[in-house]
Amino acid sequence: DAFVTELAREHCAATPSLLIECREDWPEVEADLVLLPLSKRGEAELSRDLIQSAYQRLVPGGTLAVSVDYPEDHWLIEQLRIYDRRVSIRTFDDAVVYSLRKRAPIKRPRDLSCELAFRDRDRLIRLVTRPGVFSHRELDNGARQLLDAIDVHPGARLLDIGCGSGAVAIGAACRDPSASVLAVDSNARAVGCTRRGVELNELQNVTVELNGTGIYGEPERFDMALGNPPYFGDFQIAERFIHAGLRSLRPGGRLVLVHKQPQWYANYLTQWFDEVEVFPSRRYHIASGIKPA
Repeated sequence: DAFVTELAREHCAATPSLLIECREDWPEVEADLVLLPLSKRGEAELSRDLIQSAYQRLVPGGTLAVSVDYPEDHWLIEQLRIYDRRVSIRTFDDAVVYSLRKRAPIKRPRDLSCELAFRDRDRLIRLVTRPGVFSHRELDNGARQLLDAIDVHPGARLLDIGCGSGAVAIGAACRDPSASVLAVDSNARAVGCTRRGVELNELQNVTVELNGTGIYGEPERFDMALGNPPYFGDFQIAERFIHAGLRSLRPGGRLVLVHKQPQWYANYLTQWFDEVEVFPSRRYHIASGIKPA
């Protein structure tokens, strides 16, 4: 995540020998040691993908050390035993650390990415998803509702905040080749998936950017900003989406969001936007507002 990467760089600024990068995959290097911290709340398929690619980066005899914040773990150790039955274990009060050596290359690495397609109006649109990207292996219904809620006018300048696998950005760009779309996400894998989707659909009017700052070039240059913020938990990320849209839209530009918390959006958006509307769309709600002049 680009936002977390910047926080880590600030925290480790006094250690110039430490290189901190935000990438969708491990660097293409041969490593003697790979350290991989995982969370008990993490996505299982992403954990499998990270373990496999980490093991591939090891030199013969290299060591993979993997931790998880769950001392009673049984799932992770079985994933590691796929590569070597001889796994060392160190247990702590709040975590467990496993380590193993690379004794042989992987015979048949698994490709956990997925290519899928959906139809928007008269166009078949292709997407690429990967573990760690929202709505892996399927089109998110919220993205579908967001696309259905908008019209793309000739020459329009659109911003997709938190683009994920690119469904909304690519779908909007396909509607009118004279429109331009900037798709941004702080997740490097999401950015990579969107770029591949743009290539698959042979689009020339989409720019994809890894960005966790909420500042997307010159302010007030977009006609419409789109977003699909997280539906659950607190509203900090939703607030960031809204203020990024407010900063980026020209006066009179429209913000359109899909969500599941209509009352909060109705109350919050009226503080910053004119002509606020919140209406149901199947199991979701659409919220929109116009940036004041």
